[in-house]
Amino acid sequence: MSERSGGGGGGFGAFLFGIVLGAVAGFVFAPTEGGESTRRKVTKGLRNLKELAEDKVDEVRGLLKEAEAEADESDEEDEAEEPEIATREQLRRRLEAARRRRARARPPVPPPPASEEEDEPLA
Repeated sequence: MSERSGGGGGGFGAFLFGIVLGAVAGFVFAPTEGGESTRRKVTKGLRNLKELAEDKVDEVRGLLKEAEAEADESDEEDEAEEPEIATREQLRRRLEAARRRRARARPPVPPPPASEEEDEPLA
């Protein structure tokens, strides 16, 4: 039996990931001037990326707070307008609505045409 359980492509993907990781580590830790400038560029890029991520996190937090406040306001309005309906009642209403939709979707079955033979008694 095969020891692979991922479907066959996992080993090759890990191999390619290792190659890319090794190339990046080679550039970053190279003992030449190019290695030093690469380290500076990578460090600067990572700092910029960190700052951008922090800004986006703050932006999302603000949006979430606004959405939460709006949801709280709408919940208060809903509670004032209509009392909360029990789960069983909600289920009953949904079933009734589904039955009505099904009845509307199903065309009415016309009665079979009346024939003169049915009106005459059988001998």
